[in-house]
Amino acid sequence: MGVEVCWDTSVEQPAARSAAWRSMNAVVRGAKDEWLALFAPDAVVEDPVGPSMFDEEGRGHHGHDGIAAFWDLTIAKVERFEFVIRDSFAAGDEVANYGTITTFLPGGYRVDTDGVFVYRVNASGLVTSMRAFWETERAMATARQVS
Repeated sequence: MGVEVCWDTSVEQPAARSAAWRSMNAVVRGAKDEWLALFAPDAVVEDPVGPSMFDEEGRGHHGHDGIAAFWDLTIAKVERFEFVIRDSFAAGDEVANYGTITTFLPGGYRVDTDGVFVYRVNASGLVTSMRAFWETERAMATARQVS
């Protein structure tokens, strides 16, 4: 269980990359309140971007209440997360991370979700936007039962 990153977290990093790492770390630990505190009051989470089983209209989850509801609908139902970030591209107030999120679900199932995960922060370092680009069908094709 943990976050595997390809950048040196002991060296000062751009604010967006640091916020992304703190976000992943909070998710791995199941720290909902800590995770929510990383977001600006008017932040938007799109995970995945566009219409999905988590967001039928594809408009994203807005503000702390909407983002908290997203946690309850998705993150809270996962028994364990593993993040492997293969590469990270920081520019301006954003970072785009490429990697795999592995979720361990009730009933002994595991799903690997490859994607690009984009975070934008404000001048205070709070996340204003988190956009996850991944395809449901590709992720579900990796579903398997593990012992």
